[in-house]
Amino acid sequence: MRVVETVQELHRASAAERAAGRRVALVPTMGALHAGHLSLVEIARRRADRVWLSIFVNPTQFGPSEDLTRYPRPRERDLALCRKAGVDLVFAPGVDEIYPPGSQTFVEVTELSRPLCGRSRPVHFRGVATVVTKLLAAARPALAVFGEKDFQQLALIRRLARDLLLDVEIVGGPIVREPDGLALSSRNVHLDPEARTQALALPRALDAAERATAAGEREAATLLGVVRAELAKASRAEIDYAELCDPETLEPAPARLAGPTLLALAVRFGPAAEATAANRPGVRLIDNRLLLAPASPEESS
Repeated sequence: MRVVETVQELHRASAAERAAGRRVALVPTMGALHAGHLSLVEIARRRADRVWLSIFVNPTQFGPSEDLTRYPRPRERDLALCRKAGVDLVFAPGVDEIYPPGSQTFVEVTELSRPLCGRSRPVHFRGVATVVTKLLAAARPALAVFGEKDFQQLALIRRLARDLLLDVEIVGGPIVREPDGLALSSRNVHLDPEARTQALALPRALDAAERATAAGEREAATLLGVVRAELAKASRAEIDYAELCDPETLEPAPARLAGPTLLALAVRFGPAAEATAANRPGVRLIDNRLLLAPASPEESS
């Protein structure tokens, strides 16, 4: 496995692969790899001749009060996992390589950046759009694979690729979960034992909404009531949002569901008392589920 740290070297590698007629798949990550990331590597392997993975903790997608300094950076462990997974090349640049001194250019996907996570994290998606554009420009892959757990990010990147006429296929990979249902996340390591148990309220809320939808419930308010009631059982859970929306535009779903609808959740689990005293922040987790509303008899007739 080759480890590359400069854009210039990555350009040369990309040119060589294209000249040889080989398709490259890129899996962009911020490191702290887990089974969810490795599932994206497997998707990439099935669809391309070469699998590249990037490791870069992107500073521009973190707000001033967010956890950039706490974000885990286990480089050697990540590289070992990449070798074991059969990754062909890892791009692990420094910050100055991606944002050279004097950088002043940013990319923004305006409407898709506003709802959901965009409301409480106003700079986040500008940073995401910018770094993804830079990574795609540096690697020039035939396809790039992103996880569906960050559903808003995936929708935004698909729009970005269409709007900027990028010659790259954007592929989504399904959410990978722990045996008890919690979605894998690099932030899970920051959950204390009680918060880890309470975090199961997210998959339970999604399951409850899915069961209600399968039973024929179509009213958005009722479904969100089911979700909020389940989340309320976790005493340390603070809901950032629990929303039903169009899976492509992320616009709010109608009052009565009429088709596939995204249920998106973001919940912060506040710190335990001793962590509060030490001024340690809580842990914000996201999750989602695509609800397939059954057609009513009058609609199917």
